Amino acid sequence: MENGKIVSIEERIPKLKEQRRKKANRRLIMMLMLFFTLILCIVYFQSPLSKVRTILVNGNETVSSDVIIDRSGITTDTNIWKINKEETAAKLEELSEIKTAEVSVSLPNSANIYVNEFKKLAYLSQENKFFPVLENGEIIQNGQTDDIPVNAPILFGFEEGEVLDGMVASLETLSDDILSSISEIHHYPSETDLYRILLYMNNGFEVNATIRSFSEKMELYPSIISQLDLTKTGVIDLEVGPYFKAHEVEEAEGIELEEKNEE
Repeated sequence: MENGKIVSIEERIPKLKEQRRKKANRRLIMMLMLFFTLILCIVYFQSPLSKVRTILVNGNETVSSDVIIDRSGITTDTNIWKINKEETAAKLEELSEIKTAEVSVSLPNSANIYVNEFKKLAYLSQENKFFPVLENGEIIQNGQTDDIPVNAPILFGFEEGEVLDGMVASLETLSDDILSSISEIHHYPSETDLYRILLYMNNGFEVNATIRSFSEKMELYPSIISQLDLTKTGVIDLEVGPYFKAHEVEEAEGIELEEKNEE
């Protein structure tokens, strides 16, 4: 009934046909859209558009970007959707210099590699070359340089083995401020102490110590320096108890220093 009038079935048939036609058209349009979307996807996956075009490496200093990309296995022939992020990151973490790695992709065709390298604790001097020593104890043989490093202590007279391992482990415990204040560390073993060392500090002081107690006693260095006249350099002995002996002959009697931690 329409506005109080009885509508015959013959009058309703055209409207029903129109509704069915519109519904069929909508279905056809949806099917066509789905069909063309599938076609576009197939074309995309088969075309160079789905292959990696750009590989970006971030966070690396010791390891070159070329080495990282080569180890990742990602090339410009790699389909961006077939990159296994976890496996690729695990490959990169097999490198001695890499602590952690993360891989991601950015559409349409970029691969991103982020690495976190192990910290350089020191440089090992051998045959006029300097080899980086990392916080994990690794010595990077292919990272040698002929230039004198200025951003980490240089180790002289050390050979690979227990003594060097102990030295690296001790350096790892030091604060960044104390570590950056050390210029050189020389291994001077004696008959009674295989672990004896001599440090040359950036401020001109020298420090006698033993690796056995080095990390503990070196943390006292800032408080020890605060008790001294910085215009008169000398040797700070930390082998037994803090003791200072000036370089000048007239002050050669030395000064006993207080063992106190900075608050």
